Amino acid sequence: MLLTLAVIQFTTVLDFMVIMPLAPQFARVFDLSAQQFGWLISAYTFAAAIAGVAASMVIERYERKRVLLAMYVGFVAAAIVTACAQNFPMLLMARALAGIFGGLLYGVIFTVIGDTIPEARRGRATGVVMTSFAIATVAGVPIALLLSNAFNWRAAFVVVAASGAITAFIARTTLPKLTKVQVPREHRHEGSIWIEFMRTMTFPNHLRAFAFTFLMMLSGFMVIPYISLYITANVGLPETQLPLVYLAGGVATFFTARWFGRWADRIGKRKAYRWIALVSTAPLLIITHAPALPLFATLLIAVVFFVFVSGRMVPGMAVVTSAARPGGRAAFMTLNGSVMQIGSGCAATLSGALIQRLPTGALQNYNWVGWIAVVATLIAVWWVGTIQTLDASITLPVVEEPIG
Repeated sequence: MLLTLAVIQFTTVLDFMVIMPLAPQFARVFDLSAQQFGWLISAYTFAAAIAGVAASMVIERYERKRVLLAMYVGFVAAAIVTACAQNFPMLLMARALAGIFGGLLYGVIFTVIGDTIPEARRGRATGVVMTSFAIATVAGVPIALLLSNAFNWRAAFVVVAASGAITAFIARTTLPKLTKVQVPREHRHEGSIWIEFMRTMTFPNHLRAFAFTFLMMLSGFMVIPYISLYITANVGLPETQLPLVYLAGGVATFFTARWFGRWADRIGKRKAYRWIALVSTAPLLIITHAPALPLFATLLIAVVFFVFVSGRMVPGMAVVTSAARPGGRAAFMTLNGSVMQIGSGCAATLSGALIQRLPTGALQNYNWVGWIAVVATLIAVWWVGTIQTLDASITLPVVEEPIG
Protein backbone atom coordinates (compact mmCIF):
# COMPACT_ATOMS: atom_id res chain seq x y z
CA MET A 1 0.00 0.00 0.00
CA LEU A 2 2.80 2.42 0.91
CA LEU A 3 4.55 1.68 -2.39
CA THR A 4 1.39 2.48 -4.35
CA LEU A 5 0.89 5.71 -2.42
CA ALA A 6 4.53 6.65 -2.98
CA VAL A 7 4.21 6.16 -6.76
CA ILE A 8 1.05 8.31 -6.85
CA GLN A 9 2.82 10.95 -4.81
CA PHE A 10 5.79 10.74 -7.19
CA THR A 11 3.74 11.83 -10.19
CA THR A 12 2.07 14.70 -8.33
CA VAL A 13 5.44 15.90 -7.00
CA LEU A 14 6.93 15.62 -10.49
CA ASP A 15 4.11 17.75 -11.94
CA PHE A 16 4.70 20.47 -9.35
CA MET A 17 8.50 20.25 -9.22
CA VAL A 18 9.11 20.33 -12.95
CA ILE A 19 7.62 23.83 -13.19
CA MET A 20 10.55 25.26 -11.21
CA PRO A 21 13.53 24.05 -13.27
CA LEU A 22 11.56 24.93 -16.41
CA ALA A 23 11.36 28.55 -15.23
CA PRO A 24 14.06 29.75 -17.68
CA GLN A 25 12.19 28.15 -20.61
CA PHE A 26 8.84 29.58 -19.52
CA ALA A 27 10.41 33.02 -19.12
CA ARG A 28 11.85 32.80 -22.62
CA VAL A 29 8.86 31.26 -24.45
CA PHE A 30 6.09 33.27 -22.76
CA ASP A 31 8.21 36.35 -21.91
CA LEU A 32 7.33 36.06 -18.22
CA SER A 33 8.43 38.38 -15.44
CA ALA A 34 9.37 37.04 -12.00
CA GLN A 35 5.90 38.08 -10.77
CA GLN A 36 4.13 36.21 -13.58
CA PHE A 37 6.13 33.07 -12.84
CA GLY A 38 5.06 33.42 -9.22
CA TRP A 39 1.44 33.47 -10.44
CA LEU A 40 1.94 30.06 -12.06
CA ILE A 41 2.90 28.63 -8.67
CA SER A 42 0.15 30.55 -6.90
CA ALA A 43 -2.55 29.41 -9.36
CA TYR A 44 -1.80 25.79 -8.47
CA THR A 45 -1.65 26.38 -4.75
CA PHE A 46 -4.67 28.65 -4.33
CA ALA A 47 -6.88 26.42 -6.52
CA ALA A 48 -5.80 23.45 -4.40
CA ALA A 49 -6.63 25.38 -1.24
CA ILE A 50 -10.16 26.24 -2.38
CA ALA A 51 -10.78 22.67 -3.53
CA GLY A 52 -9.53 21.33 -0.22
CA VAL A 53 -11.90 23.47 1.81
CA ALA A 54 -14.86 22.33 -0.30
CA ALA A 55 -13.82 18.66 -0.23
CA SER A 56 -13.31 18.64 3.55
CA MET A 57 -17.06 19.06 4.05
CA VAL A 58 -17.94 15.76 2.39
CA ILE A 59 -14.79 13.62 2.17
CA GLU A 60 -15.52 11.62 5.36
CA ARG A 61 -18.64 10.22 3.66
CA TYR A 62 -16.74 8.41 0.89
CA GLU A 63 -14.47 5.38 0.76
CA ARG A 64 -10.81 6.42 0.56
CA LYS A 65 -9.82 4.43 -2.52
CA ARG A 66 -12.63 5.80 -4.69
CA VAL A 67 -11.73 9.36 -3.72
CA LEU A 68 -8.06 8.72 -4.40
CA LEU A 69 -8.67 7.28 -7.88
CA ALA A 70 -11.17 9.98 -8.86
CA MET A 71 -8.75 12.75 -7.88
CA TYR A 72 -5.90 11.00 -9.68
CA VAL A 73 -7.79 10.71 -12.97
CA GLY A 74 -8.52 14.44 -12.76
CA PHE A 75 -4.85 15.12 -12.11
CA VAL A 76 -3.80 13.20 -15.24
CA ALA A 77 -6.32 15.19 -17.29
CA ALA A 78 -4.87 18.44 -15.91
CA ALA A 79 -1.36 17.39 -16.98
CA ILE A 80 -2.65 16.84 -20.51
CA VAL A 81 -4.25 20.30 -20.55
CA THR A 82 -0.96 21.82 -19.33
CA ALA A 83 0.96 20.14 -22.15
CA CYS A 84 -1.50 21.62 -24.66
CA ALA A 85 -1.33 25.23 -23.36
CA GLN A 86 -0.73 27.75 -26.15
CA ASN A 87 -0.37 30.98 -24.14
CA PHE A 88 0.14 32.26 -20.62
CA PRO A 89 -3.59 32.56 -19.65
CA MET A 90 -4.23 28.98 -20.80
CA LEU A 91 -1.16 27.78 -18.93
CA LEU A 92 -2.35 29.60 -15.82
CA MET A 93 -5.77 27.92 -16.07
CA ALA A 94 -4.17 24.50 -16.58
CA ARG A 95 -2.02 24.91 -13.48
CA ALA A 96 -5.08 25.85 -11.45
CA LEU A 97 -6.80 22.67 -12.66
CA ALA A 98 -3.74 20.62 -11.70
CA GLY A 99 -3.83 22.23 -8.26
CA ILE A 100 -7.44 21.22 -7.66
CA PHE A 101 -6.70 17.52 -8.09
CA GLY A 102 -3.04 17.35 -7.08
CA GLY A 103 -3.62 19.26 -3.87
CA LEU A 104 -6.49 17.01 -2.82
CA LEU A 105 -4.41 13.90 -3.48
CA TYR A 106 -1.82 15.01 -0.93
CA GLY A 107 -4.40 15.16 1.84
CA VAL A 108 -5.97 11.82 0.93
CA ILE A 109 -2.60 10.05 0.85
CA PHE A 110 -1.67 11.20 4.34
CA THR A 111 -5.17 10.40 5.59
CA VAL A 112 -4.62 6.79 4.56
CA ILE A 113 -1.22 6.75 6.28
CA GLY A 114 -2.70 8.19 9.47
CA ASP A 115 -5.62 5.75 9.51
CA THR A 116 -3.64 2.59 8.77
CA ILE A 117 -0.19 3.07 10.34
CA PRO A 118 0.24 3.19 14.15
CA GLU A 119 1.69 6.44 15.51
CA ALA A 120 4.86 4.70 16.69
CA ARG A 121 5.75 3.75 13.08
CA ARG A 122 4.25 6.74 11.30
CA GLY A 123 7.56 8.55 10.89
CA ARG A 124 9.00 5.63 8.94
CA ALA A 125 5.86 5.34 6.79
CA THR A 126 5.93 9.07 6.09
CA GLY A 127 9.58 8.77 5.11
CA VAL A 128 8.76 6.03 2.58
CA VAL A 129 6.08 8.13 0.90
CA MET A 130 8.21 11.27 1.07
CA THR A 131 10.95 9.52 -0.91
CA SER A 132 8.69 10.28 -3.87
CA PHE A 133 10.19 13.76 -3.74
CA ALA A 134 13.66 12.27 -4.03
CA ILE A 135 12.69 9.93 -6.86
CA ALA A 136 11.04 12.80 -8.71
CA THR A 137 14.21 14.87 -8.43
CA VAL A 138 16.56 11.94 -9.10
CA ALA A 139 14.79 10.57 -12.17
CA GLY A 140 11.67 12.51 -13.05
CA VAL A 141 12.91 16.10 -13.11
CA PRO A 142 16.21 15.39 -14.92
CA ILE A 143 14.42 13.23 -17.52
CA ALA A 144 11.75 15.88 -17.99
CA LEU A 145 14.42 18.56 -18.34
CA LEU A 146 16.42 16.50 -20.81
CA LEU A 147 13.29 15.90 -22.91
CA SER A 148 12.43 19.57 -22.67
CA ASN A 149 15.91 20.54 -23.82
CA ALA A 150 15.72 18.01 -26.67
CA PHE A 151 12.17 18.95 -27.75
CA ASN A 152 10.36 21.67 -25.76
CA TRP A 153 8.81 22.29 -22.34
CA ARG A 154 5.63 20.38 -23.27
CA ALA A 155 7.54 17.09 -23.23
CA ALA A 156 7.85 17.28 -19.44
CA PHE A 157 4.07 17.28 -18.94
CA VAL A 158 3.57 14.56 -21.54
CA VAL A 159 5.84 12.43 -19.33
CA VAL A 160 3.75 13.34 -16.26
CA ALA A 161 0.47 12.49 -18.01
CA ALA A 162 1.75 9.19 -19.41
CA SER A 163 3.27 8.00 -16.13
CA GLY A 164 0.12 9.09 -14.28
CA ALA A 165 -2.17 7.14 -16.60
CA ILE A 166 -0.12 3.96 -16.12
CA THR A 167 -0.03 4.47 -12.35
CA ALA A 168 -3.81 5.02 -12.18
CA PHE A 169 -4.42 1.67 -13.89
CA ILE A 170 -1.99 -0.11 -11.54
CA ALA A 171 -3.47 1.56 -8.45
CA ARG A 172 -6.99 0.54 -9.41
CA THR A 173 -6.01 -3.12 -9.50
CA THR A 174 -3.57 -3.23 -6.58
CA LEU A 175 -4.66 -0.69 -3.95
CA PRO A 176 -6.82 -2.38 -1.30
CA LYS A 177 -10.25 -1.12 -0.38
CA LEU A 178 -10.11 0.98 2.78
CA THR A 179 -13.34 0.75 4.72
CA LYS A 180 -14.78 3.52 6.84
CA VAL A 181 -12.98 4.10 10.14
CA GLN A 182 -14.76 2.77 13.21
CA VAL A 183 -14.93 5.60 15.75
CA PRO A 184 -15.73 4.94 19.42
CA ARG A 185 -19.19 6.18 20.42
CA GLU A 186 -17.80 8.85 22.76
CA HIS A 187 -15.97 10.48 19.82
CA ARG A 188 -18.83 10.40 17.35
CA HIS A 189 -20.50 13.64 16.28
CA GLU A 190 -23.84 14.07 14.62
CA GLY A 191 -24.76 17.12 12.60
CA SER A 192 -24.96 18.77 9.24
CA ILE A 193 -22.08 19.08 6.81
CA TRP A 194 -21.57 22.68 7.86
CA ILE A 195 -21.49 21.82 11.57
CA GLU A 196 -18.94 19.07 10.99
CA PHE A 197 -16.85 21.44 8.87
CA MET A 198 -16.84 24.05 11.64
CA ARG A 199 -15.86 21.41 14.22
CA THR A 200 -12.89 20.44 12.07
CA MET A 201 -11.97 24.04 11.33
CA THR A 202 -12.13 25.33 14.90
CA PHE A 203 -10.82 22.35 16.89
CA PRO A 204 -7.90 23.89 18.90
CA ASN A 205 -5.31 21.23 18.09
CA HIS A 206 -6.23 21.46 14.41
CA LEU A 207 -5.67 25.22 14.48
CA ARG A 208 -2.23 24.74 16.00
CA ALA A 209 -1.37 22.15 13.34
CA PHE A 210 -2.63 24.46 10.56
CA ALA A 211 -0.39 27.27 11.82
CA PHE A 212 2.60 24.92 11.94
CA THR A 213 1.93 23.70 8.40
CA PHE A 214 1.67 27.27 7.13
CA LEU A 215 5.03 28.14 8.68
CA MET A 216 6.68 25.07 7.15
CA MET A 217 5.42 25.92 3.69
CA LEU A 218 6.24 29.61 4.00
CA SER A 219 9.83 28.87 5.03
CA GLY A 220 10.38 26.50 2.10
CA PHE A 221 8.41 27.88 -0.81
CA MET A 222 9.65 31.42 -0.54
CA VAL A 223 12.98 30.01 -1.72
CA ILE A 224 12.30 26.84 -3.74
CA PRO A 225 10.40 28.19 -6.81
CA TYR A 226 13.21 30.59 -7.75
CA ILE A 227 16.22 28.33 -7.19
CA SER A 228 16.61 27.39 -10.85
CA LEU A 229 16.37 31.03 -11.98
CA TYR A 230 18.88 32.17 -9.37
CA ILE A 231 21.34 29.36 -10.04
CA THR A 232 21.33 29.97 -13.80
CA ALA A 233 21.17 33.78 -13.74
CA ASN A 234 23.20 34.69 -10.64
CA VAL A 235 25.39 31.70 -9.77
CA GLY A 236 26.24 31.17 -13.44
CA LEU A 237 25.30 27.53 -13.96
CA PRO A 238 24.49 26.80 -17.63
CA GLU A 239 20.88 25.81 -18.20
CA THR A 240 21.99 22.52 -19.76
CA GLN A 241 23.65 21.53 -16.44
CA LEU A 242 20.56 22.30 -14.34
CA PRO A 243 19.44 18.61 -14.32
CA LEU A 244 22.64 17.79 -12.40
CA VAL A 245 21.48 19.98 -9.50
CA TYR A 246 18.22 18.06 -9.12
CA LEU A 247 19.93 14.72 -9.72
CA ALA A 248 22.50 15.29 -6.97
CA GLY A 249 19.95 16.64 -4.51
CA GLY A 250 17.47 13.88 -5.25
CA VAL A 251 19.98 11.03 -4.84
CA ALA A 252 20.94 12.31 -1.40
CA THR A 253 17.32 12.88 -0.35
CA PHE A 254 16.30 9.38 -1.45
CA PHE A 255 18.44 7.93 1.34
CA THR A 256 18.07 10.63 3.99
CA ALA A 257 14.25 10.90 3.88
CA ARG A 258 13.77 7.31 5.03
CA TRP A 259 16.55 7.65 7.59
CA PHE A 260 14.94 10.82 8.98
CA GLY A 261 11.64 8.92 9.28
CA ARG A 262 13.18 6.06 11.29
CA TRP A 263 15.15 8.52 13.40
CA ALA A 264 11.97 10.47 14.17
CA ASP A 265 10.26 7.30 15.41
CA ARG A 266 13.20 6.62 17.74
CA ILE A 267 13.74 10.05 19.32
CA GLY A 268 10.32 11.63 18.82
CA LYS A 269 8.83 13.51 15.88
CA ARG A 270 9.01 16.95 17.47
CA LYS A 271 12.62 16.62 18.56
CA ALA A 272 13.65 15.33 15.12
CA TYR A 273 11.84 18.17 13.41
CA ARG A 274 13.56 20.77 15.57
CA TRP A 275 17.06 19.43 14.88
CA ILE A 276 16.56 19.11 11.12
CA ALA A 277 14.83 22.49 10.83
CA LEU A 278 17.57 24.27 12.76
CA VAL A 279 20.24 22.80 10.50
CA SER A 280 18.16 23.78 7.43
CA THR A 281 18.56 27.48 8.22
CA ALA A 282 22.18 27.31 7.03
CA PRO A 283 21.46 26.11 3.45
CA LEU A 284 18.47 28.50 3.26
CA LEU A 285 20.84 31.42 3.77
CA ILE A 286 23.70 30.01 1.71
CA ILE A 287 21.65 29.30 -1.41
CA THR A 288 19.94 32.72 -1.34
CA HIS A 289 23.25 34.59 -0.92
CA ALA A 290 25.46 32.49 -3.22
CA PRO A 291 27.76 34.35 -5.65
CA ALA A 292 29.06 32.94 -8.91
CA LEU A 293 30.37 29.44 -8.14
CA PRO A 294 31.93 26.47 -9.94
CA LEU A 295 29.80 23.42 -10.66
CA PHE A 296 31.04 21.32 -7.73
CA ALA A 297 30.28 24.02 -5.15
CA THR A 298 26.82 24.60 -6.66
CA LEU A 299 26.02 20.89 -6.47
CA LEU A 300 27.23 20.67 -2.87
CA ILE A 301 25.01 23.56 -1.79
CA ALA A 302 22.04 22.04 -3.63
CA VAL A 303 22.53 18.65 -1.95
CA VAL A 304 22.59 20.15 1.56
CA PHE A 305 19.56 22.31 0.74
CA PHE A 306 17.44 19.44 -0.60
CA VAL A 307 18.41 17.06 2.21
CA PHE A 308 17.49 19.34 5.11
CA VAL A 309 14.82 21.67 3.73
CA SER A 310 12.79 18.77 2.34
CA GLY A 311 13.90 16.41 5.14
CA ARG A 312 12.21 18.45 7.87
CA MET A 313 8.87 17.71 6.20
CA VAL A 314 9.14 14.02 7.18
CA PRO A 315 8.86 14.46 10.97
CA GLY A 316 6.77 17.59 10.45
CA MET A 317 4.04 15.75 8.53
CA ALA A 318 4.16 12.86 11.01
CA VAL A 319 3.38 15.37 13.79
CA VAL A 320 0.52 16.91 11.80
CA THR A 321 -1.01 13.55 10.83
CA SER A 322 -1.31 12.62 14.52
CA ALA A 323 -3.03 15.90 15.45
CA ALA A 324 -6.50 14.99 14.10
CA ARG A 325 -9.46 14.52 16.40
CA PRO A 326 -10.77 10.93 16.34
CA GLY A 327 -13.08 10.26 13.41
CA GLY A 328 -12.18 13.44 11.57
CA ARG A 329 -8.79 12.70 10.05
CA ALA A 330 -9.83 12.85 6.39
CA ALA A 331 -11.53 16.24 6.77
CA PHE A 332 -8.62 17.54 8.85
CA MET A 333 -5.92 16.34 6.44
CA THR A 334 -7.84 17.72 3.47
CA LEU A 335 -8.09 21.10 5.17
CA ASN A 336 -4.44 20.85 6.14
CA GLY A 337 -3.68 20.25 2.47
CA SER A 338 -5.46 23.53 1.76
CA VAL A 339 -3.33 25.26 4.36
CA MET A 340 -0.22 23.81 2.69
CA GLN A 341 -1.30 25.22 -0.64
CA ILE A 342 -2.22 28.60 0.84
CA GLY A 343 1.17 28.72 2.52
CA SER A 344 2.94 27.79 -0.72
CA GLY A 345 0.91 30.31 -2.70
CA CYS A 346 1.50 33.11 -0.20
CA ALA A 347 5.20 32.28 -0.15
CA ALA A 348 5.53 32.32 -3.95
CA THR A 349 3.49 35.52 -4.21
CA LEU A 350 5.53 37.27 -1.52
CA SER A 351 8.78 36.16 -3.13
CA GLY A 352 7.56 37.35 -6.51
CA ALA A 353 6.77 40.76 -5.03
CA LEU A 354 10.19 41.05 -3.39
CA ILE A 355 12.38 39.66 -6.18
CA GLN A 356 13.23 41.89 -9.11
CA ARG A 357 14.66 40.65 -12.39
CA LEU A 358 17.36 42.94 -13.74
CA PRO A 359 17.84 43.63 -17.48
CA THR A 360 20.75 41.17 -17.39
CA GLY A 361 18.35 38.44 -16.18
CA ALA A 362 19.86 38.26 -12.69
CA LEU A 363 17.58 38.19 -9.63
CA GLN A 364 17.74 40.96 -7.06
CA ASN A 365 16.58 40.79 -3.40
CA TYR A 366 16.68 36.97 -3.25
CA ASN A 367 18.78 37.36 -0.09
CA TRP A 368 15.82 39.04 1.65
CA VAL A 369 13.74 35.97 0.83
CA GLY A 370 16.29 33.77 2.59
CA TRP A 371 16.17 35.80 5.80
CA ILE A 372 12.36 35.73 5.91
CA ALA A 373 12.43 31.93 5.39
CA VAL A 374 14.84 31.55 8.32
CA VAL A 375 12.60 33.61 10.62
CA ALA A 376 9.57 31.45 9.67
CA THR A 377 11.63 28.31 10.34
CA LEU A 378 12.64 29.47 13.82
CA ILE A 379 9.02 30.27 14.71
CA ALA A 380 7.98 26.78 13.51
CA VAL A 381 10.70 25.18 15.66
CA TRP A 382 9.10 26.78 18.72
CA TRP A 383 5.47 26.25 17.63
CA VAL A 384 5.72 22.49 16.95
CA GLY A 385 5.79 21.87 20.71
CA THR A 386 2.22 23.19 21.06
CA ILE A 387 0.70 20.40 18.91
CA GLN A 388 -0.74 17.39 20.76
CA THR A 389 -0.81 13.79 19.55
CA LEU A 390 -4.47 12.69 19.54
CA ASP A 391 -4.34 9.08 18.36
CA ALA A 392 -6.85 6.82 20.11
CA SER A 393 -5.58 3.60 18.48
CA ILE A 394 -8.26 3.96 15.82
CA THR A 395 -7.19 2.20 12.63
CA LEU A 396 -8.84 1.82 9.27
CA PRO A 397 -9.69 -1.79 8.33
CA VAL A 398 -8.17 -2.92 5.03
CA VAL A 399 -10.10 -5.21 2.71
CA GLU A 400 -7.72 -7.05 0.41
CA GLU A 401 -9.98 -7.46 -2.61
CA PRO A 402 -9.92 -4.43 -4.95
CA ILE A 403 -13.00 -2.45 -5.85
CA GLY A 404 -14.52 -3.43 -9.13
